[in-house]
Amino acid sequence: MADPEPVRITVLPGRNILADLAVPRSSRGLVIFAHGSGSGRKSPRNRRVALALNRVRIATLLLDLLTPEEAKEDERLANFRFDLRLLTERLVRAITWSSEQPRLSRLPLGLYGASTGAAAALRGAAAFPLEVSAMVLRGGRTDLAPEELVQRVRAPTLLIVGERDESIVEVNRATLRTLPSSSELVIVPRATHLFEEPGAMEEVERRTRGWFDIHLRGSRVTPQSV
Repeated sequence: MADPEPVRITVLPGRNILADLAVPRSSRGLVIFAHGSGSGRKSPRNRRVALALNRVRIATLLLDLLTPEEAKEDERLANFRFDLRLLTERLVRAITWSSEQPRLSRLPLGLYGASTGAAAALRGAAAFPLEVSAMVLRGGRTDLAPEELVQRVRAPTLLIVGERDESIVEVNRATLRTLPSSSELVIVPRATHLFEEPGAMEEVERRTRGWFDIHLRGSRVTPQSV
């Protein structure tokens, strides 16, 4: 299993977002992570899921969707964390960047989004409907992705929501009706939004690993222009 390595992805001249890339030997897929509001690539929940994927030879790219300067400003003013247009642009740039890396470019691509990052993942999958092979959304604010964009998503999508996160359960049920028929909704018993209850994150890890194990197959399709 490979140790994560830091990478920089240029989003504008002189401006980069930071990411941690782990590429196990003989990787058979790549999953790019989009975090929730106020979080980042160091999210302990996302890192747990990434490690579970690395153990089954799936490479992972954990992103900061904001530059370090933007992140500092957002800590004070919270003025970027719900800017879905900006967050989606950053995720799209990361997808494009991964397609330019020789060791990643042919790996089938999955997206993993949490909370508001789930909306960015849906928007990213809509921008690359042929390239994204599978997606997992945990506790997703899927209501922040317009229905006309969700309709463009072709990737089989697993929605994972805590039973006690009642408003998000209803939001995800509505989104499921718009997603491809191969998509599924899993409600984790007794879990709340952050899945802090005993066994809740283990269930998220198990379900996520199983979903990508099934749906990340073949080689990546050449990216379409956005």
